[in-house]
Amino acid sequence: MSERDEPRPVGSGRLVTGIAWVVLLLGLWLWGREGTDGRPGISGPATGDMAAAGRPPDTPLPPAHAPLGDAPPQRLDIPELGIRAPVLARGLDTRGAIEPPPFDRPGAVGWYADGVTPGAAGTALLVGHVDTETRPAVFYKVSTLEPGGTIRVVRDDAEVAEFTVDDVQVLTRDGFDAQQAYGPRSTGRAELRLITCGGTFDPATRSYSANVVVSAYLTGTGAQGPTRN
Repeated sequence: MSERDEPRPVGSGRLVTGIAWVVLLLGLWLWGREGTDGRPGISGPATGDMAAAGRPPDTPLPPAHAPLGDAPPQRLDIPELGIRAPVLARGLDTRGAIEPPPFDRPGAVGWYADGVTPGAAGTALLVGHVDTETRPAVFYKVSTLEPGGTIRVVRDDAEVAEFTVDDVQVLTRDGFDAQQAYGPRSTGRAELRLITCGGTFDPATRSYSANVVVSAYLTGTGAQGPTRN
């Protein structure tokens, strides 16, 4: 089986808790701030940077845009995947993991509200379910994103932070390095991570064997258009 997931048949997974989400240290948000010791150009363990591994070394990506000020996110748009999802502020659970969106809202995305706001300097974290017992959830297809893809975050200051995907990693839970996954790729940039479950689903433990981590960085801004009913 390929380490990078293809969309799985509907119903093969479940909304799961605890072990299904990568356990984060209480100080995780510090890794997304300016002045951390993040290593630029990091890639995953054996599963690695699957998107980067399959692209020519001269694949052009746009330059980074200057970071924006702080403003909470309201909506995540990924046009390529047909995603237009509300963003909910989330914290850490008792085990130090980011709380995913409520089980009855599989179409919503969770933002780690004690960390960086999308578009500000550092690494903003967004999490979402991959599927439910009966149907795909909001991040079902994020593992299919490729470098150069566009991710937009509508903020409550009416500005749209536009990000460009620079890699997609599938990181196994064994020996997981949170700094590697969430640390900044380049000092001074505004970066974004989309995180969901990946690998294979184990019905006995109700958990997945890996996490999909999509990395993107701010490359532009735009104004929010009229709200559609």
